[in-house]
Amino acid sequence: MYRKIFTAVCLVLCLTVSAYAASLWDDNANWFGDSRPGRVGDIVTVLVNERTDAKDEATMDISKSSSNNINDGANGTSILSFLRGLTFATTNSSAGDGSVERKHHATATLACIITEVLPNGNLVIEGTRDVRTSDEILQFQLVGVIRPQDVNADNQISSRLIANAEIAVKGRGIISKTQKPGVITQILQAVF
Repeated sequence: MYRKIFTAVCLVLCLTVSAYAASLWDDNANWFGDSRPGRVGDIVTVLVNERTDAKDEATMDISKSSSNNINDGANGTSILSFLRGLTFATTNSSAGDGSVERKHHATATLACIITEVLPNGNLVIEGTRDVRTSDEILQFQLVGVIRPQDVNADNQISSRLIANAEIAVKGRGIISKTQKPGVITQILQAVF
């Protein structure tokens, strides 16, 4: 009899204790896999290495000529007889060459924040970084869409893998001011 009561009490205690016991295992922790970004507010490191080389060339060669004679149609008795030998001739020609060559190179490491998770699982990222050197501020701005599987184990992604990437480098300071044309030059360029 004591054995049955003891077994019943142990069974009740086991059920009561197991109902209140907390697990030592955290279901949100992933100890063996790499943690890829996937939620709004997560941070992704973007390795910016952009290089653009653009060259435009144009050649233009236009030539036009015309010749006109005036003849009064009479044997010299007309009012326009003084114009009988008058001839008009014009020749226009123009030629031109133009060439524009631009090269840009931007390298930076930028921490971006996920601002939106799209329905297909892709992530919208956005980030800025200001770098101050000798009274000059360079600001890197980046906005784009990434796939979580393109992020490596170090939580980094190359800027080449960003879709709809908008990368801007803006400068403010002494160098930027000296490179900008003056007010009079800007007015003359607008007029002419």
